[in-house]
Amino acid sequence: MIRNTRAAAAVLLACSLALPAALATAGPASAAPGPATVSAPGATTAWESAPRSPLALLRDAAPTEAVTPGVTRASLPAPTGPYSIGSTILPLVDRSRTDPWVPSADGRALMVTLHYPAARDGRGRTAPYATREEARLLAEQLGPGVSGDVLARTRTHSRTDARPAPGRRPLVLLSPGFSVSRWTLTHLAEDLASRGYVVASVDHAYESYGISLPGGRTLTCVACEALDEDGVHGSVVTSTRAADMKYVLDRLTGPRPVWRYSDVIDERRIGMAGHSIGGASAASAMVADRRIDAGINMDGSFWEELPAEGLRGRPFMMLGTHEGMHLPGGIDTTWDTTWTALDGWKRWVTVAGSDHFSFSDGPVISRHFGLPQPELPADRAVGVTRTYVAAFFDQHLRGLSRPVLDGPSPANPEVHFQHR
Repeated sequence: MIRNTRAAAAVLLACSLALPAALATAGPASAAPGPATVSAPGATTAWESAPRSPLALLRDAAPTEAVTPGVTRASLPAPTGPYSIGSTILPLVDRSRTDPWVPSADGRALMVTLHYPAARDGRGRTAPYATREEARLLAEQLGPGVSGDVLARTRTHSRTDARPAPGRRPLVLLSPGFSVSRWTLTHLAEDLASRGYVVASVDHAYESYGISLPGGRTLTCVACEALDEDGVHGSVVTSTRAADMKYVLDRLTGPRPVWRYSDVIDERRIGMAGHSIGGASAASAMVADRRIDAGINMDGSFWEELPAEGLRGRPFMMLGTHEGMHLPGGIDTTWDTTWTALDGWKRWVTVAGSDHFSFSDGPVISRHFGLPQPELPADRAVGVTRTYVAAFFDQHLRGLSRPVLDGPSPANPEVHFQHR
């Protein structure tokens, strides 16, 4: 197990907290009114307690005056695959476990958004990006004047509860960064669905600024205080998320599936990807559950060491920034340690000009509202992320050859392969 230090926890929080700034004013569209907020008594936000860092400078770029929706709506990039996209939300509660952050809770609550290839019948309204309450709580971290309502109304490309297209599909699980929600990976989820995957994006109870539940409740980030103030180790997050994903798989592919169209999921072809600590959780989930055939960590520090048998030959890709954090011999030594322990097909890919949030929806929203961006333009950040994540799952869940994974490509000059 990686040594527990308060400094390491602070790094985790600092890395997760700049994303709200990049998302700060995401765009107009309709959303339902938000529910009341609940949290543990006396809880403080990780934003208040996290130390300053270069990443946190994005926060200072947020508008100081009220944001008024303009004529142009914020919109996620159009998906690139041939399929229309359906979307549905599944609230789940695992009552076989005690929630590690709020033991008095009635089980472990999870919110799952499914994106999937949809039949082309035009039915279903456009799916919302986030609830107003979820978006408001994230926007609050940026100070007064940032509109959560504007963020919630970002345009998506999915239709709510649309009928699935025929066929059986590989399943990809997605886990977000710490303190942010599943909807911050929507551009990737929609693109994978348009290419023929069922994608389950999972929100983990009490690990986000705001997770709206049915019945008017919203869970806030109790875990933020636990890691920042109480010194809880990040492995509690990754091991808990591994158990979360096991439960999600049970409910999607088990004998009594929660989704009425679960028969479109091919339970023999399952992958997982995540951003930040969600990416580290992909490795932990693969260790805990042999059903997950392949995994991707997008720029997250690993909080648990792999066992002696590694991942038992299953493929894994590390996709991160091309700078001092996630280059070989970099500040985050967990990438070197994990690379050595990986025992199957593996890739260590870095992207020049990217930052921690280039692998999420952050660059798209930041560009739309004129917030500072890294050197890598938003279109390239989206394109690179989609290209390499889809290629990885195409090759390892569908058995399709994807030469882009073999080494440097003139079409993607920003992408570098380490340890080939």
